[in-house]
Amino acid sequence: MRLYDTARQAVVPFEPGEGVLIYTCGITPYDATHLGHASTFITYDVLQRRLIDRGHSVKCVRNVTDVDDPLFAKARELGVHYLDLAAGEEARFERDLEALNALPVHSTPRASSAIADIRGFIGMVLDRGFAYEAGGSVYFDVTKFPSFGTVSNYSEERMLDYARERGGNVDDPNKRHPLDFVLWHPSLPDEPSWDAMWGAGRPGWHIECSALALRELGTTIDLHGGGSDLIFPHHECERAQSEAATGEPFVKHWMHVAMVYMDGHKMSKSLGNLVFVDALRKEWDPRAIRLGIIEHHYRREWEWEDTLMPRNAGRLAAWLACSHEESGVVDDVRAALDDDLDTPGALALIDEAAAKGLGVHEAMQLLGVHL
Repeated sequence: MRLYDTARQAVVPFEPGEGVLIYTCGITPYDATHLGHASTFITYDVLQRRLIDRGHSVKCVRNVTDVDDPLFAKARELGVHYLDLAAGEEARFERDLEALNALPVHSTPRASSAIADIRGFIGMVLDRGFAYEAGGSVYFDVTKFPSFGTVSNYSEERMLDYARERGGNVDDPNKRHPLDFVLWHPSLPDEPSWDAMWGAGRPGWHIECSALALRELGTTIDLHGGGSDLIFPHHECERAQSEAATGEPFVKHWMHVAMVYMDGHKMSKSLGNLVFVDALRKEWDPRAIRLGIIEHHYRREWEWEDTLMPRNAGRLAAWLACSHEESGVVDDVRAALDDDLDTPGALALIDEAAAKGLGVHEAMQLLGVHL
């Protein structure tokens, strides 16, 4: 199997041991699952299915970010407790993924479950000299970590631009360097707060995934994934603080899924240009929704179009009408998936076999599209 590695900027062999450790960044549960979310998690589901098909066991952890600014803001707007909002949206997310036939993951830990782990992790980073306290907060010192930037391969100027766009607060006067990032900071009056030796407050965004990955999977992960918008700052910062804390390599292979667009812009809760999975499920077979996602290659951005669902409903009907006698196309589909998870190529192979009336059901199941 060969997969693109974000840090190495190349398609390289992915050769894990028998047991594969995967961490994928999950949702911040303050709204329904949209097609961009589904695209990310169905990609990793197809990867897991092929790894299992190849004889591996897979331990996949997908966190839930239930301590974060957008969730607090939405809860404030609705006048509800942030954990009540998170629980309801997380349940809706799980229903959507179950309908799309996603395999259960090993665990889905919440950030709020890991406060003790996070405090201990921050203590490790401080003790090893990679962080400092200032203004009631704890910051990671990027100047102490010379390889900062080698996950994204972005220039400092580009990292600063993305930090400004994505809540990095580069002008914080307490920072020694504008790219330094928060590990712990004081809470606002209506936000949750926990005691810590450096002052009451709450964790920064990036630290939860490092602490949860260490707790659930250990110091080194075979593959870490998420949407491409997480490459910087989230995954860059996560790698730096994890290796600073443990002194060990954090991730062997970085895999990111491209964004889904609508009306010329990335699907985003802030913009409201969203197609919700639960709305699609009211009109279309979930198997057709899944096909509509995987007809796109995971590394290529794509735009929602109204023809997507009719086209894939037709594709599903053609596949289901095929003979139950297997045609052998499944081996060609395996080869396509081993070639940087080429799901468009896999679908084309099945389409061709189905057009000839050949059996495709085993290949369908490999893609998670069941009878």
